[in-house]
Order: sequence, then structure tokens, then C-alpha cells
Amino acid sequence: MMVKRHMIVHGRVQGVGFRQFTTTEAQKTGVKGWVRNKTDSTVEIKAEGSEEEMSAFIETIKEGHRFASVSNVDISPAEEVEHGGSFTVHY
Repeated sequence: MMVKRHMIVHGRVQGVGFRQFTTTEAQKTGVKGWVRNKTDSTVEIKAEGSEEEMSAFIETIKEGHRFASVSNVDISPAEEVEHGGSFTVHY
């Protein structure tokens, strides 16, 4: 069964390579979807994957990377995830 999630990532997540980090982690875990910066300094992610893939992806996103500082991740179910079979950055 595929799991679809909508995430808003809070903290120091813009201007630190977080979108590229997210894309790399999605490719590692097999998650499909997209990531983009929002005007309020958060990062938005819509993702789809198996329960196992999504769990691993979410844990990595919550940790962030060494240049980012994730303070909170709002996670909710997503009805649709437009991905075209890959994970991309939306601008």
C-alpha cells in the first residue's frame, strides 16, 4: 500500500541546500514526489512511497543535514502527489 504525505518543514531550511538534500534522500529511499521553498521560509514536501520507504524518509527529513536546523515537521495525509515517477524540486 502506498502512503502519501504532505509535509511542512520549519527551521533553518532555506539557503542551506535542504531541497537538494531532500531530493537525494527521496532517491535513496525510493520515495516519489516533490519539494519546494515557500515564501514563509519553510519547505514544503509532497511525497508518496511504501510505509517502510516513507518512514525512513520522514525520519531523515526530521534530522536534516549538517547545514540545516529542523525545528518541526508538520505531517498530514495527502490525497494526491503529482510526481511522474520521480522526485523533483519545484520552483
